[in-house]
Amino acid sequence: MDLGVMVEGQEDVSWDLWRRFVTTVEDLGFKSLWRSDPFFSLSGPRTQDAVETYLSFAVAAEITKRVRFGALVSPITFRHPSLLARMCAQIDALSGGRFVAGVGAGWNVPEHEAFGIPFPPVGERMDRLDESIRVMKALWSDGPASFSGKYYQLREAECYPKPVQQPLPVMVGGGGERRTLRIVAELADEWNAVGVDLDGYKRKAEVLERHCEQVGRDPASIKHSQISGF
Repeated sequence: MDLGVMVEGQEDVSWDLWRRFVTTVEDLGFKSLWRSDPFFSLSGPRTQDAVETYLSFAVAAEITKRVRFGALVSPITFRHPSLLARMCAQIDALSGGRFVAGVGAGWNVPEHEAFGIPFPPVGERMDRLDESIRVMKALWSDGPASFSGKYYQLREAECYPKPVQQPLPVMVGGGGERRTLRIVAELADEWNAVGVDLDGYKRKAEVLERHCEQVGRDPASIKHSQISGF
């Protein structure tokens, strides 16, 4: 079992404090460093510092040598997948291949309302999550990328530099048994479960295995992780 550290970067985390978190996690020998991706505090005043997630990853890439890092997880509603794919590829290149692209469907309605970001119904968000991962993978692959989906389209798009990792690992967070775990089975390299006890985790892992069987994938090829310590 590998141990990582999760930081709620929106809870009054300054740039100086973020740098201290990053270097401490590296120095103490943890395998990974993760952070959430909200735009404002979820437990205090919205006027607290909330360092921008992907800028903070660029800082982490520059001041560490070993630790892996990524988002737990980025709502796919926040950024167009083409933009997200470019940022992830560049951060992976900057870090020498230590980045994990963590994504989810999104959930925090007040945050979307505050910043004027559309919050579609859950079915559409799941469709967008599926398409977004496919867009990102297309842009990370060799050659120009084309994609024709219901929500996103690419036409001979180029994304350079490419990620150092081939493929750049994608983590999907969530536990929805019908759609989320199906997307994990089809598209993800890692599944992050949150808010479940051991029995709940075992049940969802069995559901994921069934999805893998249906799509012809070895479930052992998908890494499992959990957030604990809340």
